[in-house]
Amino acid sequence: MKVKISLTLTLIVSLLFVQSTILAKNPPKPNVVVIYLDDLGYGDLSAYGATELQTPNMDVLANEGVKFTNGYATSATCTPSRYGLLTGVYPWRNPKAKILPGSAPLIITTKQETLPKMFKKAGYQTAIVGKWHLGLGAGNVNWNEHITPGPNEVGFDDAYILAATQDRTPTVYIKDGRVDGLDPKDPISVSYKKNFEGEPTGKDNPELTTMKWHHGHNNSIVNGIPRIGYMKGGEAAKWSDVDMADHFLGKAQQYVRNHKEKPFFLYYALQQPHVPRTPHPRFVGKSGMGPRGDVILEADFMIGEFMKTLKEEGLLENTIIVFSSDNGPVLQDGYYDDAIEKLGDHTPAGVLRGGKYSLFDAGTRVPFMVYWKGTIKPKVSNALVCQIDLLASMASLLDVEVEATDSEDVLSALVGKSKKGRKELVLEAGSKTSYRTGDWVMIPPYKGAKMSWNSFVETGVDTDFQLYNLKKDPSQKNNLAKENPKKLAELLKKFEAIRGTEYSNLKKK
Repeated sequence: MKVKISLTLTLIVSLLFVQSTILAKNPPKPNVVVIYLDDLGYGDLSAYGATELQTPNMDVLANEGVKFTNGYATSATCTPSRYGLLTGVYPWRNPKAKILPGSAPLIITTKQETLPKMFKKAGYQTAIVGKWHLGLGAGNVNWNEHITPGPNEVGFDDAYILAATQDRTPTVYIKDGRVDGLDPKDPISVSYKKNFEGEPTGKDNPELTTMKWHHGHNNSIVNGIPRIGYMKGGEAAKWSDVDMADHFLGKAQQYVRNHKEKPFFLYYALQQPHVPRTPHPRFVGKSGMGPRGDVILEADFMIGEFMKTLKEEGLLENTIIVFSSDNGPVLQDGYYDDAIEKLGDHTPAGVLRGGKYSLFDAGTRVPFMVYWKGTIKPKVSNALVCQIDLLASMASLLDVEVEATDSEDVLSALVGKSKKGRKELVLEAGSKTSYRTGDWVMIPPYKGAKMSWNSFVETGVDTDFQLYNLKKDPSQKNNLAKENPKKLAELLKKFEAIRGTEYSNLKKK
């Protein structure tokens, strides 16, 4: 009897040893989650120096992972940055990669290399939950039928999205190409050209609104909020603005619970703090800064709850979390919501200059963290990294071949093993571009307004060259172009080698 027990124990120990050896040689593939916020500034997190707002859950990702001080989106506006994130291609290479209306066709081709396609090559399940804003269909979308192409056709197995932005029509959720909860007896019609007969608008019927529009947002009224674009029908499918954050959280949590048996890639794209800022009642007034501050606290809570779900499902230590924002901060962006009046001592851009829509650094330098509990050691990194680098870097992690146009493999920097990131980066605001390399940034001359008329942000546009040393002058107060012509010429040559010479709307002298 003792001999049998001894043999059994020996066999079990041997099997465990073999299993551990196999796992050591072929470790389980980590899940990857990209948490992407909308208009969150470099100075909006307490981990990045905010003193008037406390963001404890975002801070965990920053303080217990790699916190980048030189992490960039590709663009100072939303659609282009999302395009760069998912394709690894500079958005200025695609003329269609501009801020899109809700009725725009898909701007990523179905043949294009994408982040989710790369993960699928590695055997991953893929999903998006949240904001899309990269177009749907091929033009003239019928919202009452299956909408294609969309996220599912560019690599996502599962997609639960809002088509564009919270302030644009259609104000419905779309699940795998179909409007969620649509009553076929109440079809949806959407137009960005003219209103539908008998439908009230923010411009003509201000008495029906609960949020006052400042500019542009004066078309169809949904839930008391005037929007960009016109919409008719689909009453049962319309979202509740104050419940949107909870709704997306629920979908992200559900996805994790249902897909935990195999490795997954989840793109969790929150809508905060983009306008209209509509915090759930339990967050109203929590920040003391009005709705913008409240929705940042709301987003922080959602991230904390999502992290709890990963922990509860036993996935936290085998999940890489990449956190960032699509562009820099903006206060006034279409509605009167006290974002300026109640700002107090808070500085959304931190020490940086500019914001959303701007060529100055706050337009594209954003919070950027990579967290992998138990694997990545806490570190503050000055390495230059960009969201377009996720494609090549994750492909390197998983040993997958990809067509990387502009994406660079900076995996060692992302996981904190190297101080070196990419050497150079072309950044964008609107149709204008700038160049970052080392500690230097160069902004070529352009014709245009120096202030954004609708959001009170410095555009960074000037008819003269601008040259700044960001290490010594992060607030970009001292233009060194005239006193350092040699450095300017050096950067211009490198910039034009990437961008070409036809980059400015200003005729060369």
